[in-house]
Amino acid sequence: MSNQTWPQGVFPARLIEKLRAEGAIATGRAFDSDQVQPASLDLRLGETAFRVRSSFLPGPSHSVAERIDALKLHEIDLKHGAVLERGCVYLVPLQESLALPDMVSASANPKSSTGRLDVFTRVIGDRARGFDQMPAGYHGPLYLEVSPRTFPILVRTGSRLSQMRFRCGDHRLSVAEHQALHASDTLVFNNDVPVAEGVALSIDLKGDGRNGLIGFRSRRHTAVVDVDKKAALDVLDFWDPLFNRGREELILDPDEFYILVSDEAVHVPPSHAAEMVPFDPLVGEFRVHYAGFFDPGFGHSAAGGTGSRAVLEVRSREVPFLLGHGQTIGRLIYEKLAEAPDRLYGSALNSNYQAQTLKLSKHFKPYPG
Repeated sequence: MSNQTWPQGVFPARLIEKLRAEGAIATGRAFDSDQVQPASLDLRLGETAFRVRSSFLPGPSHSVAERIDALKLHEIDLKHGAVLERGCVYLVPLQESLALPDMVSASANPKSSTGRLDVFTRVIGDRARGFDQMPAGYHGPLYLEVSPRTFPILVRTGSRLSQMRFRCGDHRLSVAEHQALHASDTLVFNNDVPVAEGVALSIDLKGDGRNGLIGFRSRRHTAVVDVDKKAALDVLDFWDPLFNRGREELILDPDEFYILVSDEAVHVPPSHAAEMVPFDPLVGEFRVHYAGFFDPGFGHSAAGGTGSRAVLEVRSREVPFLLGHGQTIGRLIYEKLAEAPDRLYGSALNSNYQAQTLKLSKHFKPYPG
């Protein structure tokens, strides 16, 4: 398939596998059976992590390897597993590298489970001027910057902390296109939520009607989280539950990490993918949602969901900040797929977060339990 014949839009799984078959995605090992998601590719850690003095961008004159040589403190063998400590910065060569066609670009985000552990990750390539963006036609290796912020994590060769999306062109919807898609496919299941430049999402601080649970705040000085083990950890060993005590508001403490949930249930129809972006970086001193990809089929009834909430990873910055119920905190921007997908996010793929409400990462046992 030549550069001129790649279809426009976000690539679904079949086209990602086509990139691999044609050598645009290179790896010394076959893809894992569940590595290709409906519209994204999980990226796998290689065999070595480098503890480095600081985060960096290589800039137009340097490779990532050159920067690692100048900044590394020591090397860590990942083949049999190793603990990455909170507050430290690591660079890990990924098993996948790219030789993209001239018309195809790529972007990356942490996986949902990574964001819900407050593990900060960013993909970088040689001579990059920005994080998580590979320009059209990029040829070269990929590296993952990993910085656990709350919990120490156990990782190993093959662990998957981030994911990559591929596209031709920029086909994010206009205001009119968002409104037309909402009219035909119902993007948000709350009648009073405006659909304009995407779907505006607000925060739910009323909580579950039975017990008023509104979220979780991480605990300090916990045990290690093995990123490859599901449902292995007791929630209360790592999190303090938060409840609505009648005020429908929450003060975020500086340097604390919270898991909250949107008030709205949203839907990504099979013809589209979506990405969470900040509502306005000037509205508050806090950060919301590290992991921003929503695959086609998220919240789709035929794939096991009838609208799904967006789980929010929230961290205050330098000052305490008061959140109120219904405060707008983000937007979901939709983008056309290049072709109809052959798989959807949902029950058929054993997707972890279909039909979710407030939910911690897959590593924890259900709460309450």
